[in-house]
Amino acid sequence: MADARAVANRFLDLAREQGKVLTPMQVLKLVYIAHGWKLGLTGEPLIDQPVEAWQYGPVVRDVYNGTRSYGRGPIAAPIPTFAPPLDSGDDSMVRQVFNLYGHMGGIALSNITHMPDTPWAQTYRPGSFGNVIPNSLIAAHYKRLSSERSVASA
Repeated sequence: MADARAVANRFLDLAREQGKVLTPMQVLKLVYIAHGWKLGLTGEPLIDQPVEAWQYGPVVRDVYNGTRSYGRGPIAAPIPTFAPPLDSGDDSMVRQVFNLYGHMGGIALSNITHMPDTPWAQTYRPGSFGNVIPNSLIAAHYKRLSSERSVASA
């Protein structure tokens, strides 16, 4: 498993390599989506930290705390962390997610995570704060998405 801040920084690196910038909302959603796909495809988590159901979607608190000073603007520097770089398997997952979702804005990514029956929708309760979205729920959701895509492309 990787530190979520290292995953976030890898997304920032990939964006920078393409001459793009990412906002905190984009990074938060990309980290969550990459974690979900890894859980759904391998049964193994990508990140060490829990994902919480906040009002505006799934959030990894360490990533939020590392990016909140940017508000809605682009993230200008890596998130401070002492975490090692991603291993090759995790890096490959992050690259694949970036290739599929990296072109999307924060609102579009948020819309994906807020759809009915998503892990966030099943966990979030208005007025509550910090409810952890169980990895088992995230894994089941992305496993279902994986099988739907396989059927659709067959």
